[in-house]
Amino acid sequence: MRKGRPKVALILTTEERHRLDSLAHRSRSAAALARRARIVLACADGTDNTVVARRLHVTPGTVCKWRGRFLTKRLDGLYDEPRPGAKRTITDEQVEQVVIRTLETTPRGATHWSTREMAKAVGLSHMAISRIWHTFGLQPHRSETFQLSNDPQLVEKVRDIVGLYLDPPAQAAVFCDDEKPQIQALERTQPLLPLQPGQVERRTHDYKRHGTTTLFAALNAKTSEVITQFHQRHRSRQFREFLDLIDARVPTSLDVHIIMDNYGTHKTALVRNWFAKRPRFHVHYTPTYGSWLSLVERWFAELTMKRIRRGTFRSVPQLKAAIQDFIDAHQADPTPFVWTKSADAILASIARFAQRTVDARAAQPMSRTTVTGH
Repeated sequence: MRKGRPKVALILTTEERHRLDSLAHRSRSAAALARRARIVLACADGTDNTVVARRLHVTPGTVCKWRGRFLTKRLDGLYDEPRPGAKRTITDEQVEQVVIRTLETTPRGATHWSTREMAKAVGLSHMAISRIWHTFGLQPHRSETFQLSNDPQLVEKVRDIVGLYLDPPAQAAVFCDDEKPQIQALERTQPLLPLQPGQVERRTHDYKRHGTTTLFAALNAKTSEVITQFHQRHRSRQFREFLDLIDARVPTSLDVHIIMDNYGTHKTALVRNWFAKRPRFHVHYTPTYGSWLSLVERWFAELTMKRIRRGTFRSVPQLKAAIQDFIDAHQADPTPFVWTKSADAILASIARFAQRTVDARAAQPMSRTTVTGH
């Protein structure tokens, strides 16, 4: 049996346990302080230092350090000691006030705080607010969109599609199929100002429209090679013609697995009959609002970023020629998109995000208040 110096018992008062629980679980706490609180709570429950370290993903030395600091200085020992340099002019309480106000309130007449509005509200400089926000990863000026899938077969579809990427079937080709509709041929109203030392490329914000085209594309998930076809419209007849092209391009000795989204064109009677007559084709639909599972969306994003967004086109043929130039360059040296995340990891991430969304909605009526005074 291993012997050593016995550890001093770590016993918490009711007040200390309450404070530690608050630091460990309150989402507004700094990550380092929350981790220290969880270390002390675990040690107070009698858990061995090695077990605590493994459970909290820290080193045994870290556990020993904060256990010892707490035994010596109690709660004060969990906070960082003063460092060399100028004396701090902003207290921990002021920092906490800024963080809580940012997360739980909004200024009058606005949807989010700016650094100057927050500085005026709490009596600090706007640079101090900026540093606090940067430290805590707060960006109230930014907002992103999201859409959770409501597909009742979400789990099955995610496992099915990810399985095709990570463990593709033998004697088969896996294609991610979609269309990029209504690509506009836009001509800027004034000449482009090219990139120069000290000046970024500039172009006018207004433009002339010269028509549109639709690009159908099927990306080989293994090789990243693409099969493409231009059409003026994107209805089921055009989609069926594109499927004919895929059928002609893929060797008859291979089965074909098609991953595509739930767009209405993909599910018409014309398309369903086409698949019914070709048993070597197997269709895999992405979940509702889950087209991000299709790798061809990543390829479309590169096409937009590298060739379309900053281009100027005087006609549809010129636009199609530019897109074809991008396709030819890609086909000459295709670099596969490597899928790395497992289905379990994706589903766990979706579950965590959904839970945060539910929690945020439950807390919003009480926590998001408007500040009307200072």
